[in-house]
Amino acid sequence: MMRAYKFLIRPTVGQTIALGEMLRDHCSLYNGALQERRDAYRHVSKTSIKYGMQSAQLKEIRVHDPERQGRWSFSSQQATLRRLGKAFAAFFRRVKAGETPGYPRFRGVNWFDTVDFPKDGDGCRWDSTPHDPVTRVRFQGVGHVKVNQHRPVVGKVKTVSLKREGKRWYVILTAEQTAPKPLPATGSVVGIDMGIANFLADSGGEFIENPRHGRKAAAKLEAAQQAVARCKRRSNRRKKAVQKVADLHRKVRRQRLDHAHKTAWGLVREHDFIAHEDLKIRNMVKAPAPRPDPDRPGSFLPNRAAAKAGLNHSISDAGWGVFLTILHAKAESAGRDVIAVDPRNTSRTCPECGHVAAENRPTQEKFHCVSCDHSAHADTVGALNVLRAGLVRREAAPA
Repeated sequence: MMRAYKFLIRPTVGQTIALGEMLRDHCSLYNGALQERRDAYRHVSKTSIKYGMQSAQLKEIRVHDPERQGRWSFSSQQATLRRLGKAFAAFFRRVKAGETPGYPRFRGVNWFDTVDFPKDGDGCRWDSTPHDPVTRVRFQGVGHVKVNQHRPVVGKVKTVSLKREGKRWYVILTAEQTAPKPLPATGSVVGIDMGIANFLADSGGEFIENPRHGRKAAAKLEAAQQAVARCKRRSNRRKKAVQKVADLHRKVRRQRLDHAHKTAWGLVREHDFIAHEDLKIRNMVKAPAPRPDPDRPGSFLPNRAAAKAGLNHSISDAGWGVFLTILHAKAESAGRDVIAVDPRNTSRTCPECGHVAAENRPTQEKFHCVSCDHSAHADTVGALNVLRAGLVRREAAPA
């Protein structure tokens, strides 16, 4: 299996400048390749240019521009062109599926923050000075950069990526590992129900509070964004204000990730089997469609867009998608089973008699079966039904 590691690196002033130049030149290569594809399709009889054709031109580009393109790794430049090829492949896939196409866009220098190295040792080398007590990573054209390695890397390093986040720089590794040793069996199974009032409720009646990191930071974010609006464009003061907004968003994101990791690890450590709802989060946070007024052309009827926007913001702030991704990854490493089940009617089905009705849930928190008078918290009922559906799916799965 593959495992990713992310470490903070501490470049010198000169290395920081060189890393910035690396991102700038890869961004220029990306935009130039995109422009070539656009021009070929528009002006040369709708000709489509593929990755292989552009990769074959790299040698000439490096010879023609040795100061900007010739100094960097050939493999990393191929990875940048491959990234553009993936963007076009996704664009055509969405066109065929009838979705919003999202044509690949040109990237500004501040929006291009990652350079990939497909192979350790080709343009980069992890732990380039193994006899030095300080771990270092070497990048072609930059040199040996100090790494703040806070945990050991297990397995063979396959790929290396350089990423900029604000004023900080990170190195991201993917390492190939053997099958991990599973955690000792606990004999416990659990179902979880994701929510807004509570982050999740489990089938045992326990609740985990929703931390609402985004809402807690909303006042500071609002003040910081207002400060940006008061600054003159392209001024140093505006750059500092924009950096403050980015730092606040980064803090919220790290808090959300920390909460997701700790919550997922607690579930994986305590239970052998975990069932959760198969949530279509992207569909859940869509804005409601406008409702044209048939009596007044050009006017629209109320569609509760403001209320839906608040709900969408709360769902995004909870970070369900990130949490479920982390849960599956940790369960795989620990040898646990995780199954997603259909969430329909899980909070409307009585766990005692099986009666299904919308009237069984009179309020957001209360569940009261109109058939057998069973009462419980609605989220706990949902988690129980999710667990039962998950156990049925596990028994029905082929061996």
